[in-house]
Amino acid sequence: MRSGSGRMWVLVGILGVIGAGVAMAEAQQIWAGGFGGRTPPRFPTAATFDGSFNFCRVMFRSDRREKQGWATDYPGADINFSVRLAELTKVKVKLANTGTEDEIPDAVVVRLTDDALFQCPFTFMEDAGTARFSDEEVDRLRDYLEKGGFLLVSDYHGSWAREQFDEQIGRALPRGQYPLVDLAPPDHAVWRTMFPVAKLPQMASINTWRRSAGGTIERWNEDGSPPSARGITDAQGRLMVVMVHNTDMPDAWEREGEDSDYFFQFSPEAYAVGIDILLYAMTH
Repeated sequence: MRSGSGRMWVLVGILGVIGAGVAMAEAQQIWAGGFGGRTPPRFPTAATFDGSFNFCRVMFRSDRREKQGWATDYPGADINFSVRLAELTKVKVKLANTGTEDEIPDAVVVRLTDDALFQCPFTFMEDAGTARFSDEEVDRLRDYLEKGGFLLVSDYHGSWAREQFDEQIGRALPRGQYPLVDLAPPDHAVWRTMFPVAKLPQMASINTWRRSAGGTIERWNEDGSPPSARGITDAQGRLMVVMVHNTDMPDAWEREGEDSDYFFQFSPEAYAVGIDILLYAMTH
C-alpha cells in the first residue's frame, strides 16, 4: 500500500505535469479566464442533472463588501476543481457543450430557493462571511441539509466574517440541535478519505500573495489567526456542513495556471483538502 506521504507526492507530480504550462492547462480544460471578469451565473436547466457530478455553487445576498460575495473566484474555481476531480478520482463529472470542440464541466449556480438545490448532493459557498439569508432561505437551507444535502464553506477570513456566518448558519441549524464539531486535521476521518491531510494549509489569494511578496494571510484576518475547520452534524452524527476558515483554497483552484510558484506552493494541498471533503460527503 502506498504511504500517505507517497500519495501526496503523487498528487503533486500529477498536477505538476498536467498543470504547469498554459498550453497544457488549456488542453486539460483548465480555466484561464483571468481576474476581474464578471461571468453571468450558469443556472441549471432541465437537462443539467443526469446522475453525474455537478459542482453546485450557492448564490446568496451579501450585506457588505469583502471579496465578491457569492461569485468570488467564479467560475474558474468550480471548473478547475471539477476537472481535477475527474482526473484524480473515479467521479463521473458532468460536461457541458460550449458550442465548440471543447467541453467544460457543467458547474452550476443555485439559489437556496430553487428546486434545483435538491438535485445537488454537494454545495459550495465562498465569501460566506458576508451572507445575509432571508427567512425563506433559512428554511430551505435547513430542509436541504436535513434531507441529506451537504455544504462546504471556504474563503472567509477574520473574526467578523466568522461570527456573521456562524450567526446565519445558526438560524438554519440551531446549535442546541445540531452539534458543532472540531475538524482540525489529522484526527477526523475526512482527512483520510483519499489524500492524507496533516494540517490545514494557510493560503492567500494570488493577488495578496503577490502584493505581500509571498504572504499567506488575507487582510480581513485581522489577528493573523491560523486556518480552522469546523463541522455541523445532525443528531445521528452525519456531517452536514464543513466550514474552512482563514484560508483561500478556491483561489488555488482558480488561479493554478497563472503562476507556477503559486501553483506548486498552494494548489496540490488545496485540491487534497477539497477532494477529501467532497468524497467524504458523497460517501457518508
